[in-house]
Order: sequence, then structure tokens, then C-alpha cells
Amino acid sequence: MRIGIDIDGVLTDIEKWILDYGSRFYYQTLNKQIINPEAYDSADIFDVDYKVDLLFWQKYFKKYTITIEPRLFASEVIQKLKEEGHEIYIVTARGNFFTEGEEILSFEENKKITLEWLNKHHIIYDDIFFSKAEKLNTCLENKIDLMIEDNPKNINKLSEQLPVICVNAGYNKECHNKNITRCYSWYDIYAKIHNMQKKD
Repeated sequence: MRIGIDIDGVLTDIEKWILDYGSRFYYQTLNKQIINPEAYDSADIFDVDYKVDLLFWQKYFKKYTITIEPRLFASEVIQKLKEEGHEIYIVTARGNFFTEGEEILSFEENKKITLEWLNKHHIIYDDIFFSKAEKLNTCLENKIDLMIEDNPKNINKLSEQLPVICVNAGYNKECHNKNITRCYSWYDIYAKIHNMQKKD
């Protein structure tokens, strides 16, 4: 099976990171608190203008990409999947966000940090695709059989044409259809991939 894996929200827990760092930043700079903890975009979580939110990401995005730890057992499970003959493809929108006009990181710097982070944390893969934010075309062009994703827009769009494992988060709790399998940890992902294979 050709398995696509997102980075932010799948290999990392970006939901908790934004709540932690965002609540610190917005309390200290604007005396603002979390308004909508289940929103996907940090601007909506803290009910701020996107231009204001850009200040938060300018301060913290590079730190996030370098220092965030992977989710527990992600590397271990991916290694097992590889040993069982699956092909692993990282499909990330990191080449798309915060690089337009090089507001925070250039595409090349973003790419370099991402590749170094994957290597540092022993996350193996056959190839990596720096996709547009909407990933369906990237997945279809590269014959991805199953995508592991957290972004609700991508989950809904992808699941119209291929199976999706939805990594559980407050912001994607409304994602439900027959092609979506909700998972809560990397070993839960592993178990449910095995279940899918038994059904085939």
C-alpha cells in the first residue's frame, strides 16, 4: 500500500502546540484568551485578525518546525509499516504556507528544516511531496492508496476519492463518512491499517 502521511497535526500535535504557545503569546501581547479551542486556524482560536495572527507565527513558526517533538511512537509505527512492505510518502503543505513573499521562511529554508527534522527523529519515507494546501491532486498524481491527515478540509475532500485516516483533533470532529477512519494514536493507526488490509 502507498501510504501518505501529513506532518503538522499527524506526525506532530500542532493542536496542543498552538493552544500552549498561542495562549502565552496572546495573553502577554493583547491580554486575549482562547475563544474557540476547536477552531483549525489560530486566528479563529483567539478571535484575531489574520494580520495580527501573522505576528504570532513570525515569532514562533521557525521555533515550532525545529523543536516540536513527533507524536509518541510515530517513527516506530512507520518503521513497522515499511518492514511490512508498505511505501511511505510524506505529503505536507509546508511548502505552501508562510512562504508566499517569504514572510516567515523561504520555501528552501522551510524544506531544509523539514528534511532535517525528519532525519533527526528517524522518520523514514520513500519520498516527500511539498503539496499545495489542498492535497487531493498530489495524492492522485502519486497514486496514494491511503492518506493520514488532520486538516478537516483535506479530510473531507480526500475522502471523496480515497480512504483517509483522520488523526483525532477538536477541529476535525465533524469529519464523518464511510471513507474516514478516526484514530487516536500512532498504534491505533497501525491497528486500523491492519484491519483495512483484512477487509481487502
